[in-house]
Amino acid sequence: MNLEDAKRLDAADPLHPLRELFTLPEGVTYLDGNSLGALPKATPERVRRAVEQEWGEGLIRSWNSAGWIDLPRRLGDRLAPWLGARPGEVLVADSTSVNLYKVLHAALQLQQGQRRVIVSERSNFPTDNYIAQSVARAHGGELVLAERPEDIPPLLDERCAVLMLTHVNYRTGRMHDMGLLTRWAHQAGALAVWDLAHSAGVVPIDLLGSAADFAIGCGYKYLNGGPGAPAFVWMHPRHEGQVWQPLTGWLGHASPFDFDSEYQPAPGIQQYQCGTPPVLAMTALDTALDVFDVVQKLGGIKALRNKSLALTEAFIGAVEEQVPGAVIATPREAALRGSQVSFALPRQVDGYAVMQALIARGVIGDFRAGDPELLRFGFAPLYSGYADVVTAVDALADIVTTGSWNAPEFTNRSKVT
Repeated sequence: MNLEDAKRLDAADPLHPLRELFTLPEGVTYLDGNSLGALPKATPERVRRAVEQEWGEGLIRSWNSAGWIDLPRRLGDRLAPWLGARPGEVLVADSTSVNLYKVLHAALQLQQGQRRVIVSERSNFPTDNYIAQSVARAHGGELVLAERPEDIPPLLDERCAVLMLTHVNYRTGRMHDMGLLTRWAHQAGALAVWDLAHSAGVVPIDLLGSAADFAIGCGYKYLNGGPGAPAFVWMHPRHEGQVWQPLTGWLGHASPFDFDSEYQPAPGIQQYQCGTPPVLAMTALDTALDVFDVVQKLGGIKALRNKSLALTEAFIGAVEEQVPGAVIATPREAALRGSQVSFALPRQVDGYAVMQALIARGVIGDFRAGDPELLRFGFAPLYSGYADVVTAVDALADIVTTGSWNAPEFTNRSKVT
């Protein structure tokens, strides 16, 4: 596939016009939507209105008149269909890490001290494992890590309280079978907690159908809510009323404006709200979700998934053909692949420097240290296209084959990689 072929495919793609809803700088090929989504064009004006009118003119009255107080539930209801959940079951609040702390504590409490082991995998995103270590210590338990996905089932034994996994692995892009692993956890007497940070808004998710127990995720990757956008949390309705989440803040109270001195949890997911919602950040996320209303008319999550698989398949094939020594870390099998492609280069090639050289040419992916070191490229089907595949791989192949990555300006590592 050359650039002209790619442009013809983009022109025939019914989702391609969605690209015009985003701000994408001229001359930039953006393939890092799995880390930070692009800016929807409608967001700056909507946030400006929230600042100048709702805050500037409405002042504190906007908690009622502009509906600020209802944003966590309203955004949760907008997200619910994309997560396989129902209205009233999802709450937008806090960060992914904070929400994971809440649900892991709740899950261990549901086990009533009879089980105290949290099982995950070593390649899980570090913040998840760090939070799990903290929660396990607080309950007198431990975090046990599988080295490979196939090592997970044997760890689901009589000691396991919770299976905690990220649906799509942040390093490799490998996607777990949520329904199967949840069923195995339940058969072992454990609960299942899922991190949807790398799958929400880009792959089909069925929380209720899979019978998962809890789920969390962020709003700034494929949902395009902006840097540090609020996260979301979900609890299966069967657990309602059985346990309190540990961060018993005032907006998780049954009647917060009664200002009682004693805490009484709100029913359902509402108790998972802790402090005052960040209105401006939630306004940005709310605006970003408008794009998904358009997607629903164009085939919904199935259309996004089909395009994602086509783009990642094309990218994998092009990398294998054009980039010397590249070893693909992402599964070729569609059912096992999220919406990113990760690969390693030969050890004598500095992957970080290659990525910096690529970014200098206007092709933006990212780099993840570890063994092996990986270059990651995230395909957001809302705005990624076939021309992006060709442009990125052509530049990448040239950088690797010519060795142009081996320059001081590319090898000095920044704080954020």
